[in-house]
Amino acid sequence: MTNTPPTVKIAEQSKFQQAIDLVESLPMDDQAVLVNLIQKRLHQQRRNQLVQEVKAAETEYTQGNAHRGTVAALMAELNFSF
Repeated sequence: MTNTPPTVKIAEQSKFQQAIDLVESLPMDDQAVLVNLIQKRLHQQRRNQLVQEVKAAETEYTQGNAHRGTVAALMAELNFSF
C-alpha cells in the first residue's frame, strides 16, 4: 500500500477517467487505432527498459559484482553464509 494522500489519488483518478471518457468519445475505429498505438509504444518502452537492465547487468558482471553459476551453487553459497 502506498502513502499517497487521498487528494492525489482522486486527482489521478479524475485524469484517468477524463482520458477514458475522451477515448470513448472517439469512433470505434479510432479507438482501435489508439489501442494498437499504445500497445506498440508500451512494447517499445519495455524493450528499452530491458536493454538498460541488460547493460547494467553486463556492467556489474564486468566489474566483478555479479557471478555466473547454477541455482544449486547459489543456494549452497547462501546456506553457507548463514
